[in-house]
Amino acid sequence: MAQNSTSAVADRSAESEGLVVQKNLVKVEGLWKLYGENQSLATDAAGASITKQEALEKHRTVIALKDVSFSVDRAETFVVMGLSGSGKSTLVRCLIRLIEPTAGRILVENDDILQYDESQLVQFRRRKVAMVFQHFGLLPHRRVIENAGWGLEIQGISKEERYERTQTALDLVGLQGWEHAYPRELSGGMQQRVGLARALAQDPEIMLMDEPFSGLDPLIRRSMQGELVKLQRDLKKTIVFITHDLHEALRLGDRIAIMRDGQVVQIGTPEDIVLNPADEYVEEFTRDINREEVLTASSVMDKAEIVLLNSQTPKEALEILLSRSLDSGCVVNDKGECVGSVTVDEVARASKAGSTDLASAMNGSTKPVSKDTSFGQLIPLSLASDRPIPVVDDDGKLVGEVHREKLAAGLGSRNHINNVD
Repeated sequence: MAQNSTSAVADRSAESEGLVVQKNLVKVEGLWKLYGENQSLATDAAGASITKQEALEKHRTVIALKDVSFSVDRAETFVVMGLSGSGKSTLVRCLIRLIEPTAGRILVENDDILQYDESQLVQFRRRKVAMVFQHFGLLPHRRVIENAGWGLEIQGISKEERYERTQTALDLVGLQGWEHAYPRELSGGMQQRVGLARALAQDPEIMLMDEPFSGLDPLIRRSMQGELVKLQRDLKKTIVFITHDLHEALRLGDRIAIMRDGQVVQIGTPEDIVLNPADEYVEEFTRDINREEVLTASSVMDKAEIVLLNSQTPKEALEILLSRSLDSGCVVNDKGECVGSVTVDEVARASKAGSTDLASAMNGSTKPVSKDTSFGQLIPLSLASDRPIPVVDDDGKLVGEVHREKLAAGLGSRNHINNVD
């Protein structure tokens, strides 16, 4: 049974832009895939407790997937991670029915795709979902723009529209000027970009990516990861990404599902996985992870203890801080955007000087940071200031503050750190 942790997922960017986030766009329920003589293990009570080794030895049956359940929200990047043989690639192929599951349900917008007939399945693959494989699968005799538009050509899209949509996709992945090159003229990273452009050209709602970067050199691979992060920030696709690399999973995933022997053993945010490993198997994965790179301001921020308006006077701000026995407070404008912070001493001096402008008291203000700011960046900021660090969203609006004590706890303990909702 998967251990689900509280997650702050893909609505991070969608909410900031006023979009409606659909929970459970994809929902997998009790999914099994068996190979061998005893297919009934997927439905018999005996199958629930049997191990992969026992199924092979006693029933001559291989358990590729065992009672897998999870959901993916719209615009979320959901990473499935595991070692070779864990079932992750089988799982992603089941999501598009390249492999037919033995039992379970796969719901996309509450519609069970396992009930689709051949015609419905073809339309689902053409309109709703696209897949990017580890091996590029480019046609050597076709140019880049023709390879990238192959899926649209199969759909019968006119050449004019096909090339227009494909050119847009190629521009997105940084292949401007390479439209008429052949695959043999491209590097491995560029070929993978063509595969990504081919998926994007179809404008799918859901993208399935099966270890797309694992065959690339480390530097190219990291570059492609960065490109995907930027693309997702702009396009907000729903992505299921398969990898065996925890560093890649932590970099890309809003949430991560870790698999072992065909089962999901833990689901959580990158912070959940690093701070609260479900068992020794997950803990072994995270042992050498540098927390300063993985954990972010959102991991340790608290709700701001007091929020002052920049339209208030230093005297008013002083009265508020003293009434709450606080040493400092964050300052926002009338739009909720953080403009800095002030201390009791600063507003007291400004008030004594007769100033009516709160900005005059903010000379020592701590600069706000984004929710994604890493611990490595927060530490020197915390050491340089005796006040909490304001945390803002993509629009600059105050969402919390980081205290030095909470920052130290995040680095020194595996105990759960509560996030601000």
